[in-house]
Amino acid sequence: MNKHLAFLSALALSAGMNLNAQNANNMVIQANKIGAEIQPTMYGHFFEDINYGADGGLYAELVKNRSFDFPQNFMGWDIFGKVTLQNDGPFERNPHYVRLSDPGHAHKRTGIENEGFFGIGIKANEKYRFTVWARGENQKIKVELINNASMGETQVITSQDVAINSKEWKKYEVILTPGETQEKAHLRIFLASPGSVDLEHVSLFPVDTWKGRENGLRKDLVQALADTKPGVFRFPGGCIVEGTDLATRYNWKNSVGPVENRPINENRWHYTFPHRFYPDYFQTYGMGFYELFLLAEDMGAEPLPVLNCGLSCQYQNDDPKAHVPVDQLDSYIQDALDLIEFANGDTNTKWGKLRADMGHPAPFNLKFIGIGNEQWGPEYPERLKLFVEAIRKAYPDMKIIGSSGPQSEGEDFDYLWPEMKKLKVDLVDEHFYRPESWFLKSGNRYDNYDRKGPKVFAGEYACHGDGKKWNHFHASLLEAAFLTGVERNADVVHMATYAPLLAHVEGWQWRPDLIWFDNLRSVRSCSWYVQSLYGHNKGTNVVPLTMNKQAVSGQEGQNGLFASAVWDEPTQTYIVKIANTSDKAQAINLEFKGLKKSEKLGEGKLITLHSDNLDAENTLDNPNAIVPKESAVNIEGNTLNTEIGAMTFAVYKFKKL
Repeated sequence: MNKHLAFLSALALSAGMNLNAQNANNMVIQANKIGAEIQPTMYGHFFEDINYGADGGLYAELVKNRSFDFPQNFMGWDIFGKVTLQNDGPFERNPHYVRLSDPGHAHKRTGIENEGFFGIGIKANEKYRFTVWARGENQKIKVELINNASMGETQVITSQDVAINSKEWKKYEVILTPGETQEKAHLRIFLASPGSVDLEHVSLFPVDTWKGRENGLRKDLVQALADTKPGVFRFPGGCIVEGTDLATRYNWKNSVGPVENRPINENRWHYTFPHRFYPDYFQTYGMGFYELFLLAEDMGAEPLPVLNCGLSCQYQNDDPKAHVPVDQLDSYIQDALDLIEFANGDTNTKWGKLRADMGHPAPFNLKFIGIGNEQWGPEYPERLKLFVEAIRKAYPDMKIIGSSGPQSEGEDFDYLWPEMKKLKVDLVDEHFYRPESWFLKSGNRYDNYDRKGPKVFAGEYACHGDGKKWNHFHASLLEAAFLTGVERNADVVHMATYAPLLAHVEGWQWRPDLIWFDNLRSVRSCSWYVQSLYGHNKGTNVVPLTMNKQAVSGQEGQNGLFASAVWDEPTQTYIVKIANTSDKAQAINLEFKGLKKSEKLGEGKLITLHSDNLDAENTLDNPNAIVPKESAVNIEGNTLNTEIGAMTFAVYKFKKL
């Protein structure tokens, strides 16, 4: 190339760079203005037993109706031979058991067979702990894992004999080790001796539960929860806290103590949607409040239990008689006070002793409690007021969460927020399941909230695509965009949790959901990756980020961009999050202002989440279709000139040197 051509080429390149700079979206980060603290609880999880999230999901029990106490006592079981149901068992609140008796002929059989939850998922060479409470003199049962559809010579995958040798009720255990993987095995138990034997609380767990605990949790699902670094864990719901009626509300006191004596409860989700109907969906309370507190502790998240306020589900009950009268709330208020004692009380208190007896003498250090779920109307604050007064008197440091109702705006929302301020609750739980258009216009939702009022808990949110109620990429991108506004307003918003959390692919009532699973596998949705990117890049303080001196929140003239910036004190790192919701790549200039001359930003890291197909999603068969990608990025003179692709969420990280 001659000198003339070289000069023209350089001139053209310079002009292109200048044009690009002129057309770029210039974002200024005021690096020296360390702003509002970001709460450790900012990003977390909300758990509700919907979509078989507990029994059949997170709770690792593989036997359905293990104590024969479902309303239809043999639901989940096939019985054959001489099987009778008895109701004077050893556990007061689960009184039923079965008696297997001699069938009366040497070539006949007596036994029971359990179908599990959409089958029983077992893995080759893994160990499974079978336990049963039984009584009988010199009796024997044969315990088998079977494949009913086997084309081999036998249905039996593995089996063990259990000798029953006591007149009194006694717990027996045997380990089963299948030699093959089956998603839909069954558990079959034969009477293998003359005479009769009584069986109660028939249970099967993988030995390899989360942390190896008996009565434990499904390991891959807990790992998926823990891997987002959650700061808060809200439980047990949701609408199940209210119940279709008060008799079937979630009662935490029924969920603690010996697992064999926790009564069955009706799950309001089994019939809520007739088009997604599951008449065998009940709660065993096997994964009760103790296990949920323990899970929060395992994940390093603050536990946030939610209790009934004396109102049953208002969607399902118009009659005021369905609710507890205001002057009859004493037992409900006492339940709240007793729960705090269970979580935090000394071991010489009634409920603190129960916690210790269950294996956790140290307190759970509960700091938050929610009263009521999605309540609305004057009937809610008039009940909440009594709870607030009692809790403040007994536990003045406890942070109380109230509700702004089921909608993100509107009449009920506008009524409840002033009521929550009057009651001086610490946080207000906002819910929004909304379409793409809502998320696109809500990037500045919290910019003008009262900085002095109660803080916000965005307790249930998810983008519901218009006609696309599944976990497609575009929905997760808009959630990422919305969360920049949550993060920018960390002085107002102290918690945010996606919902629902879990869903069995054969047993769901509601979608989208954060994590999907079948009996053997699980998949982390695109929305899960958004939560994880925020959880791992939370930072400790907000840092101002503006474009043309305005917050970058998808407003007119901002080219579909949403952005926020934080400072992470322990790692001395600036983290910038940008969502490009437009269908065009956008030139970006990130200018870090206010740094001292001696302060420089080192080589950065870029993490992007993107899909060319906006409707694509991660599935059980293709779990890694859409995952974040990392690369290095160079910054010169504390300014980064770059480009963010169309429909992309990007996280930029720069360590201060």
